[in-house]
Amino acid sequence: MGIWFDVAAGGAAGMNIDNAANLFRHVTADKTTLYRAIMDVFAAAKRQYRLQLRPDEVLADAAWNGTPPAQEEVAMALAQLAAWGNLESQPDMARVATLSDYYRARFLYRLSRGGEAVETGLAAFEQTLRHRAELQTVALEDIDSRLQALRRLLGEDAVDVAKAHEILRDLVRVFEDLAANAQAFMAGVARSLELQQADATTVAAYKRRLIEYLERFMGDLIRRSDAIARKLHELSATVDTVLRQVAEREARDAAPGDAAERAAEEQRRQDAWLERWQGLRGWFLANGSQPPQAELLRARARAAIPQLLGAIAAVNERRSGRSDRSADFRVLAQWFADCGSDDDAHRLARAAFALNPARHFSLDVHTDEEVSASTSWLDAPPLTINPRLREYGEAAPRGPLPRVRERNRERELMARQLAEESSQVEAARRRLASSRPVRLSELGELGVHEFALFLGLLGEALAEQPSPDQTVERQTGDGLLRIRLEPLARDSRAQLHTPAGTFSGRDHVLTIHATQDGP
Repeated sequence: MGIWFDVAAGGAAGMNIDNAANLFRHVTADKTTLYRAIMDVFAAAKRQYRLQLRPDEVLADAAWNGTPPAQEEVAMALAQLAAWGNLESQPDMARVATLSDYYRARFLYRLSRGGEAVETGLAAFEQTLRHRAELQTVALEDIDSRLQALRRLLGEDAVDVAKAHEILRDLVRVFEDLAANAQAFMAGVARSLELQQADATTVAAYKRRLIEYLERFMGDLIRRSDAIARKLHELSATVDTVLRQVAEREARDAAPGDAAERAAEEQRRQDAWLERWQGLRGWFLANGSQPPQAELLRARARAAIPQLLGAIAAVNERRSGRSDRSADFRVLAQWFADCGSDDDAHRLARAAFALNPARHFSLDVHTDEEVSASTSWLDAPPLTINPRLREYGEAAPRGPLPRVRERNRERELMARQLAEESSQVEAARRRLASSRPVRLSELGELGVHEFALFLGLLGEALAEQPSPDQTVERQTGDGLLRIRLEPLARDSRAQLHTPAGTFSGRDHVLTIHATQDGP
């Protein structure tokens, strides 16, 4: 045992910056795979609170890639790692039974301080490389709940500093995780998928997932940001005292010193807590002309959608490249041959050769009534075109610009249509969101807008249903409605009559009510 303590003391004293480079030699050595498998065993042993390992235990516990090496090779690798400083060794006297065993070299190995630091750094490096940018809606809920708990605690006559310290630690941990993930998302959302090498199916599937992901996060961010901002504004008036008490509680655990050192330590910890609180406020509350970080994150999430669409357009543009006109016509001829009727062939010809009306161009039509752009050229009156247009590319010599066409009537018509459609959608929402449980078979006949709203709500609910026999309840993506769908017996049937036809399926109990904290 005296030999072991001499070696350990010498190793600790001799470890410096120059020798620290040897700790990484096993990463670039010829037998890197063997060395890393051994170090992974010791890292796992450290997590399992196992103090030391023998060579045969390392051989049994390691995850070898292929055929396990011989025990002599493992022993040599352990000796080399100990020489580099990654491991510490001591003679193994527990298995000495004879005099020959005593003179045979047997060692126990464990991680050195340098080896433990290298493993920690490599694990953090690997975790950083594998980290994926994400937007955490759960973190917003956690922040809101902890701020509520802190507000209740500060409302008491005697504040429990220990509980306040625990809540603040959890709040800082959750918020730092949210901020780090949001920063990673804003910096690298465009690199989530290598679009240049993806096929069209992968790109389309990723586009749908990303848009649904962003819509869900932005809806939750809009709903919770205002509530979190209000709580932060209320707590800011009284939180300074609690932060000072928490800083004093932390300073008591610091190394002992004189009164000046303790006061300086308390002030340093109080400044750190104040800085964290200001950072949390800056995320959800505006600071002068500087908008809150939540608004910037929301804008960046919105901007990710057109960026993705632009990348998809670029991929399609690169995929198209040069086209063979004869090959295109052969494919088009095959499509015409596969048409089941003349109407299908006419629709294909219209789409392929852009056979659309041109009356939306600014040409003078001398008719007594307006002709819509959707009118077929066979049914519309003839259009007189100046021969100069064909010869010179312009209808008339250059001169004063024509008068701007008055379109007040069209604007009024569009405004009336939008108002009517909005009133119909609101009426459909009032009819369905009655807050009363109703069976689908009892809904009766639904109008166009009512049926469209019903299909949208039904689609959002069924998307969250784990199985057809389970009740599902969720809030819509816009935050305005909450829907609860309870399935009835498997043999139950419901029929809804709509202008588009009859909708039928398994009967359910539907409950829809409007939320109070919608945007």
